[in-house]
Formats: sequence, structure tokens, C-alpha cells
Amino acid sequence: MDQNTKDQVVIFDTTLRDAEQTPGCSLTTREKLEIAHQLARLNVDVIEAGFPVSSNEDFEAVKRIANEVEGPRICGLARAVRLDIERAGEALAGAPKTRLHTFIGSSPQHRAMMRKSPEEVLKMAVDAVELARAQCENVEFSPMDAVRTEPDYLYEMVEATIATGATTINIPDTVGYAVPDQFGQLIADIISHVGNVDDAIISVHCHDDLGMAVSNSLTALKRGARQAECTINGLGERAGNASLEEIVMAVLTRGDYFGIACDVNPKEIINTSRLVSRLMNVSVPPNKAIVGANAFAHSSGIHQDGVLKSRDNFEIMAPQDVGLEQTQIVLTARSGRHALRHRLEELGYELSPEDIEKAYERFIVVADKKKEVFDEDLIAIVSDELTDIPEKYHLEYMHTVSGTGMVPSATIRLTIDGNSEVQESAWGDGPVDAAYKAVKTAAGTEARVEQYAIQAITSGAEALGEVTVRLSEGGRAATGRAVSTDVIEASVKAYIDGLNRLEIQAGIQRQRAEAV
Repeated sequence: MDQNTKDQVVIFDTTLRDAEQTPGCSLTTREKLEIAHQLARLNVDVIEAGFPVSSNEDFEAVKRIANEVEGPRICGLARAVRLDIERAGEALAGAPKTRLHTFIGSSPQHRAMMRKSPEEVLKMAVDAVELARAQCENVEFSPMDAVRTEPDYLYEMVEATIATGATTINIPDTVGYAVPDQFGQLIADIISHVGNVDDAIISVHCHDDLGMAVSNSLTALKRGARQAECTINGLGERAGNASLEEIVMAVLTRGDYFGIACDVNPKEIINTSRLVSRLMNVSVPPNKAIVGANAFAHSSGIHQDGVLKSRDNFEIMAPQDVGLEQTQIVLTARSGRHALRHRLEELGYELSPEDIEKAYERFIVVADKKKEVFDEDLIAIVSDELTDIPEKYHLEYMHTVSGTGMVPSATIRLTIDGNSEVQESAWGDGPVDAAYKAVKTAAGTEARVEQYAIQAITSGAEALGEVTVRLSEGGRAATGRAVSTDVIEASVKAYIDGLNRLEIQAGIQRQRAEAV
């Protein structure tokens, strides 16, 4: 191995092979290609594209990825069996950058399962590497369940397979049994006991059964391994594999400690994580390191104040490093005035200290009733407490007709921008639906009703009804509210109130775009 590459780590992604073995995560060839192209944008070094002998579809996926995806080396997996190796070689044939990865169980447990002696297994390993080398110049060999294999026997197998032509030797913790200190020592012992170890790259492949896959992988890299096998979002059999994003960001963030580097483009991590999550239909836990929804979110007032003063007070990575736009300040009852003022400024409000205090008092009342306070809540707070909402749309006239045996209809007249009047009529499933359709036509909007709620806020036959309606349009969302003894009128006014609040947000977005 070239001395200049000793501090460079090869990132070997097995999302399309090992992670696809996660129950319910089967991928089509088209989906595998889509992920493989994204992994190429992520700039991983090796993509293990599948297990060609397992099915015709997997064979076709490996073949297409090997020939169509540029950049990474494409790898096919094979047991230490002639049929497997030849089928993998066929799938990889003619492609520009390939690797054939063959494996056999080496531990006493796996030898007993195969009913083979240590000598028989060693010969099968050597023969498999020899056959693989005839199919592909770049060969990886894995003694499966290496962690539970007798050390001297493991050293012998590693040395023999390197001598036969293996260019990468992978040391798998197949059942997730290892702990960091022991696993790191195993890697160091292999490097010191195998005479020809410099002729191959030592790799590690760790499973997460005890929750230590990433720790084991990083410790192994620290002790001399130079390839890490991992998956996006840590997916894989049982408890999963070592998480690619965690290994990569540990290497990049703590280069001072590990003294190693990799060529992965971290800005593509979030895009890759979301694609894999969507196609494999496995949600990412919110507290997942690097890619979880809460990884760069702060709700504690102390943390929010600290990160707003200087990001590195409470963040060791910038969200932009992994492809996110910005740190998320989650406004809750624990948030302080600094966080509230910061978010209001982002929404375009420049408030005096007195107005901030008024807004904060109202904010705390709202936050005590909700888990999270959203932008539209803040706009409502500022609008209700400090300003009059600019009315782009104003209701001038409303007439609805509804009854048994007739189609509900509504006529609406709006004043727009304080001067022009527009009147429209519509039919609907009920008077409220008809009125909303008439308002949409008159206002020329495509705002959708996401939520609608009505409740009585006084008692008696003439009770006031409060209507709350949540609208969305063009990626924006707003909540409109209105009160009336006529619930249809309250419904229409709430809808129009929501439209006006959406217009405020649209105006803020336009101002930001112009400023840029």
C-alpha cells in the first residue's frame, strides 16, 4: 500500500447490499440506481451494489450500477462458492471500476455451522480469493465473524488470502459482539502479526447489536484500519450497521484526534439520508446523530441564547456542513427573549424593547398551551398585540343559501387592496365549502384548507362561535381566526384572515429576495 494513502480512509457504502437486508427495505433496480447515483454525488469510495447470485434482479442492479454510475468503485458480494464468484464476476464484467468481495465464516461457531474443519475453511478462503482474482483485479476478502475467531487462526487466514491476491481484508464484527478497546486491539494485533499486511488495506464492518458499531469502527480506524464499511442512516440487519454519516462527521470534525481524512462530500449527507429513508420507507429517529430532525435544533432558552451569540457555544458542526440550511431554533415555553427577538427579526419585525416585552408576555401564554410556537403564531401575536393586520382582502358582502333538497351556494364580494371590488358565486358540498370556493375565485388564490375547527366561546342559543382555519399555499402556512354568532360568517372571515396572514409572509419573502 502506498505510504501516502495511509492517513486516507476508504468509505465503503453497503446501503444497497447490507442495509437492503433490513426487513421491509427491498429496493427495485430503478431505486437502487437512484440511490447509487446519489452515493456518487456523496463521493463515497466504494458502493457495494448487491449480491448478484441471490436473484436475477440483484444481478441486473449490480450490472447496471457498475456500468452507469461514475466515480465510486462498484462492488459485488459473493460467498466463497464458485457459482457465487462467477456470477458476481459476470455482473461486474466490462465495467470500469469494480471489486469482487468474497467471504466465508471463520469463527468456531460458523465452522461448526458449515461442518468444516479449520483447514478446510482456510483452503476454501484461499481458493475463493484465487478464483475471484481471476474474475476481477480488485478483490476483498472477509473472514465472517472475525471477532469471535481464534486470533492465530485469523492471522493465518488473513496472511494467506493477501498472499493469494486479496487487496482489501475486511474484519467483520458480524454479530455486533465487539467492544471498542478489544476491537481496536484486534486490528492492531492483525497489523503487527500479519507479515504481508502492508500489501492490503485493512477494513472493518461493524454491526450495532450492542450499540457500539460506530465506536468500534472509529477505534479500529484509530488503530490502523483504513476502510470503514457502513450504511446510510445506520440501516442493516437486526440493529443495523455502523452509520456512514456518523463515521464521516467524526472523522471530519475530530481530525485533530483521529489524524485521518476522507473524501466524502458532507454537504450531500442530508439529501442522501432523506432519499434512503424515503425509498426504504424507514423514518429517521428525530434524535439520530447528524441527520435526525433534532440534530441541529435547540429548545432550551440557555442553549438558544448561547448558540445565537456564537454557534460553537452549543454546536460542534454547522448544519450547512451536512446540507441543512440553518440551525433550528424551536420556540417553546423554555425559550427566552433573545430567541424570540431573533425569530421575529428573521420574519421581518424590528421591535422596540417595550414591544418585545409585550410580545414575549403573549408568547409565553401561547407557548404554555402548545408544544411548539410556529411562525404564523408569532405573526398573529405581533399582529394582535402590536399592529393592525394589513388587509389585502376585506369581506364586504356574503350571502349563502342552503337547505334540504337544494345545492348549497354562496355569493361573496371582496374589496382587494382597499379599492377594487370583486364578486363571485360558487356551489359546494355545504354553505362553508361554497363560500370558500367563492372566496378563492374572488381572491385568485390556491390556498388549501389544512385544518378547520369551530368551538363555542360563550353559552346560550346566541353563543359566539370561534372558527380557526389553517391554510397553506406555496410552501407557506398561516392560521386565520374569527368570531361571530353566525358560524358561516365566522368561517369566511377566518379564511380571509388566513389569506391576509399568508400575504404578510409572502411580502416578507419578497423583501428577503430583493435584499439578496
